[in-house]
Amino acid sequence: MMEENNTTQRSRTDSQAAARTSPRNSGSFRSTIKYAFISSLPVMAGYIVLGTGFGVLLQDKGYNWLWAALMSVTIFAGSMQYVAVDLLSGGATLIAAALMTVLVNIRHLFYGLTMLEKYSDTGWRKPYLIFALTDETFSLVCSPDLPGDVDRKNYYFFLSLMNQCYWITGSIIGAVAGAALSFNSAGIDFAMTALFVVIFVEQWEKTKQHLPAIIGVAVTVVCRLLFGTSSFLIPSMIGILAAMFLFKGKVDSGSAESTADIRGAADEAFSQDGAETPFPRTNTQYRYGSEEYSDRNKTAKGGDEQ
Repeated sequence: MMEENNTTQRSRTDSQAAARTSPRNSGSFRSTIKYAFISSLPVMAGYIVLGTGFGVLLQDKGYNWLWAALMSVTIFAGSMQYVAVDLLSGGATLIAAALMTVLVNIRHLFYGLTMLEKYSDTGWRKPYLIFALTDETFSLVCSPDLPGDVDRKNYYFFLSLMNQCYWITGSIIGAVAGAALSFNSAGIDFAMTALFVVIFVEQWEKTKQHLPAIIGVAVTVVCRLLFGTSSFLIPSMIGILAAMFLFKGKVDSGSAESTADIRGAADEAFSQDGAETPFPRTNTQYRYGSEEYSDRNKTAKGGDEQ
């Protein structure tokens, strides 16, 4: 009887250890929401301002706050909503609007390819995650690592939902303010460009792997010079994709080194505080699709094997 109890206790201990170290740890619901909110704060600051600008422009063209809210709920396309203001006021045809949407949002094709693995097992969240994937959400979802008590799938969902709520809120504020106040709206649409610059700088500072950013800037500048302002977007996207495939080995190795540095810093900080590290001590990145990861002393699948 005593031996059976000891065996049961060991099994529980092993299960708890596996849960702590498993890369698929479901995490705490409260911790996940808190981390998603903190991560979304920079986007909140930008989206409320940008959404306000969109609402002001839409109101200036004669559309009230209900239209602003409806577009932000059903479209949620950031820069395309700014373009849609002119399309609506100019009486553009459906074909013209469709072509313009493809040209403006063609970059989302490449975002989608990047997110195939991350979103592959998100279940009922997946349709909304696809719909709500914006430039800013993409940059946050692609962050190197999450704390051990944060559920990855719920983090993606709540981060995307919060970001859209910020945009909707800003849109309504802008439309209401535009109706109540009279001011010059020239230059408001530049706020979107300013936010992209801030995100670029933030991502540059977060990682030592700068090759993708350098490729993106270099290819875009070359295509701008070759094809002109009105025609460089699609060639730039194709060129960036080709370059990323060409330098895939260097990009992957640089990303692995950045991840190792982050884990090492976290382990050191927690060990100094006498707390348990939130990351398993690994020498390679996790692979969510196969649930396999390498440990310094052993290899496990879906948890630690004793």
